[in-house]
Amino acid sequence: MPPAAKWLRWQPNMATLLTALAPAALAALYFYGWRALAVLTVTNAAAFASEWYFTRQRGEPVTLAVFVTGSLLALSLPPRTPLWMCGVGAVVAVTFGKELFGGMGRNVYNPALVGRAFLYVCFPTFLTSGWVEPLVGGAGGLTTWVADGVTAATPLPSLAAGQAVPLLHLLFGAVPGSLGEGCKALLLLGGAYMVWKKVASWEIIGSTLGSYLVVTGVFRLLGWGRGADPLHGVLAGGLLYGAIFMATDPVSANRTQPGRFVFGALIGLTTALIRDLGNFPEGIMFAILLGNTVGPIIEEGLNAWKARQAPGEAA
Repeated sequence: MPPAAKWLRWQPNMATLLTALAPAALAALYFYGWRALAVLTVTNAAAFASEWYFTRQRGEPVTLAVFVTGSLLALSLPPRTPLWMCGVGAVVAVTFGKELFGGMGRNVYNPALVGRAFLYVCFPTFLTSGWVEPLVGGAGGLTTWVADGVTAATPLPSLAAGQAVPLLHLLFGAVPGSLGEGCKALLLLGGAYMVWKKVASWEIIGSTLGSYLVVTGVFRLLGWGRGADPLHGVLAGGLLYGAIFMATDPVSANRTQPGRFVFGALIGLTTALIRDLGNFPEGIMFAILLGNTVGPIIEEGLNAWKARQAPGEAA
């Protein structure tokens, strides 16, 4: 473990999360060019500055978690998001998603999602259009600033329109999308690493993906909604990225095992409802924020149910 610096509080679990995110960040650089690194730099710098402003008032160091927030936010954004907008999103993420609740360990919502939701509501054009076709083959985007060729067809709208999207393209990132959601194989690798290191909850990841598969499978059998098959739905859009890296936030997620299962199942269900029956092609962001909101209620309900069962068990 690196020596603790006066200005930075080292957190081994956050270092593990950043390590797990590194493959997705490198894939973003490969697919979309060096501008991906600029987005990561801006969000992390703005997040660090925001947390430093508050922690210095309390005489505390900045936490390593702030770089997790900055990185998660950056990788959830479209490649061409203006850099000033990336900085604003990071400031909102730390200020209103974390410091407003008292700082590290007290946030109700995932801070990165608070920042992204703010940008989504305030600047919807930038967050929902102007997608970039990834550069594949050879050096990819490593020889350019940003990939050219703007397209409005991300996988989810294409699937909703009945167009075929090869599973291998979805798995290895050859489709438009946010910076970090492209290569699902690397996201799964990062998720497996975090579960192995006991930093991420397999219960939340499994129940989120499982409930989504079940609900969309039922919808498909009944002919409801947009009719995208469940496997394509899991690999398209930000579902895997959100389930692995954002729903498992150790502070804003449920902490008991039964609560984690219910929490994840609610996120998967809500994502399926939004995607298949709502007006938005995506849904994982709103689903996780809803899960964060009702997480304490889930625990209260489970505790009440357990208390009612106790007399019977004693008998």
